[in-house]
Amino acid sequence: MEENMAYVKFNPWWEFENLTKEFDKMVKTVSNPETRPRVEFGGFKPRVDIIEDEKNIYFEIEVPGVKKDDVKVSVDEDNILSVKGEKKFERKDEIKVCCRNERSFGDFERSFQLPELVAADKIGAKYENGMLLLTIPKLEPAKPKETVIDIK
Repeated sequence: MEENMAYVKFNPWWEFENLTKEFDKMVKTVSNPETRPRVEFGGFKPRVDIIEDEKNIYFEIEVPGVKKDDVKVSVDEDNILSVKGEKKFERKDEIKVCCRNERSFGDFERSFQLPELVAADKIGAKYENGMLLLTIPKLEPAKPKETVIDIK
């Protein structure tokens, strides 16, 4: 019985052709504003540690170089805690040439969903040495109320 085999001549450049096609697709994706991934350069995004104990939730937010008056903390009706502000770019002397610029500046906003059982109206806020410290008291869960019904 005769076997039919497809004959394909080996081309050592096929893999490079595939690689070129994939690279072209990637370039088209990145150059198209509708499909490219969102990358934000620069900007300031404060780092946050969230710690909890039995009575409180604590937010420790790094805001070095930000003035206390340039920060706003709020909680909305959906229990979303928002920390907004601006780290302003300030240079005292006129600089002719910048050799390196690693610091970031600009508006910032961080938002966090708080649990239902917190006292949003009793949040404590303190600004100290470039740290914004928030203390959010927890509420006790409502104890089920039992109503005794008289049987007649």
